[in-house]
This record gives sequence, C-alpha cells and structure tokens, in this order.
Amino acid sequence: MSNEPAPGFLPRLIARTPGLAAAVSHIPPHQFARYLVVGAWNTAFGYGTFVALTAWLTPKVPYAYIPAALLSSLLNITVAFLGYKWFVFRTKGNYLKEWLRCVAVYSSSLLLTLLLLPVLVVAIRRVTGNGRLAPYIAGALMTFVGVIYSFVGHKRFSFGTAAPSLPPAQ
Repeated sequence: MSNEPAPGFLPRLIARTPGLAAAVSHIPPHQFARYLVVGAWNTAFGYGTFVALTAWLTPKVPYAYIPAALLSSLLNITVAFLGYKWFVFRTKGNYLKEWLRCVAVYSSSLLLTLLLLPVLVVAIRRVTGNGRLAPYIAGALMTFVGVIYSFVGHKRFSFGTAAPSLPPAQ
C-alpha cells in the first residue's frame, strides 16, 4: 500500500490525454490545479476591471479601451501576484523581487496586448459589424492569450520554481 494520495480528476485526465500529458509533464498536477483555480479568479477579476473601466471611460476618453487595459492591468498584476505567491507556487519571502519579476512577465504581456488590441478591435468591427462590442470581444481574446503566457512566465521566471537540472525532492 502506497502513502501517495489517490490521483484526482485532473491528474487522471492528463494521464489519459497523451498530448496534454506531454505538454504538462513537468508541472506538478496539484500545482496546475491550483493555478487553474487562481487563474479563473484572476481572469474574471481582470476582465471585469477591464470591462468596468472601458464602460466608465468610454464617454470621457477616445479609444477608452486602451487606457482601460493599462489601468486595469496595474491593479490586476498585484492581485494575481498575491494569488500565485500564496496559493499556487507557495514561495516564502522575496516579495519585492518576485513582485518585480511578476511585473516583468505581465508588462511584456501588456505590451503584446496594447499592440494587438487595436488591430483586433478593428478586425472584429469589420467582421461582425458591431463596433460597440468589438473592444470587449478583443479584450476577452487577449485575456485567453495572457493566461497561457503568464503561467509559463511565472513558473519559469517570477517564482523560479522551474529547475530542470535538479531531480524532484524525495
């Protein structure tokens, strides 16, 4: 009889899906599950602040979705950092160093968002003919890209939990 806990739904799903198993083989299953939970919160909170700021700024500022993306990102980075630090990667100390690294990961993601958001908004307006919803749809698409990008960046850089040359702890 092993002292290992019985694998949960997510580890069984990953084990039964060869492509997914190969993609996440270096990620501890429980850490990935926590990432998904915290990520769901961060995504909802982040998109919610983007939507709220876009709606609030639209009558006041031209192209309101640009400053809304910038302002919401500043708040969302800190909220996400705390969730990842405390619940996902569970690191101790190093708050400033890890927060600065987290800012670097999110800043590069934000730069990508700020570059692609206007292009997506124009494309969505042309394809759908709906100018009012285009910034919100584009924001949702960029949120999905940001979720994937951020996990890799945080795992490998922000919280320094990836150490490929070291064997797993016994």
